[in-house]
Amino acid sequence: QLACPLDLGCHSVRDARMPAKLLWMRRMRVLRRLLKKYREQKKIDKHMYHELYMRVKGNVFKNKKNLMESIFKAKADKAKEKQLTDQAEARRLKARALKEKATDKKEAKKAATAAKKAEK
Repeated sequence: QLACPLDLGCHSVRDARMPAKLLWMRRMRVLRRLLKKYREQKKIDKHMYHELYMRVKGNVFKNKKNLMESIFKAKADKAKEKQLTDQAEARRLKARALKEKATDKKEAKKAATAAKKAEK
């Protein structure tokens, strides 16, 4: 009894050795477990959790390391964006204060010239 009759060579399907569905299920469980852990630790909020969960389901991440890198990158982008918005808001407030100061100065000057004209 030969495993490969007539010595034609064994043509086994890769799936027969390690089922793709089993690999998929393991990967999904690992990635979803990581997402749940991060959500419970408050490392990600519920919105980021949902977005990443759907991307995991869509086979975007090959493994746990890729998912973690993506999370760190997303958090860094979010922090950078928040910092930029805070800086822009500070700039706007400073400009508004300078503008008010200039208008107050202009009004004071106008009032002073009006008082001088009234004296004469």
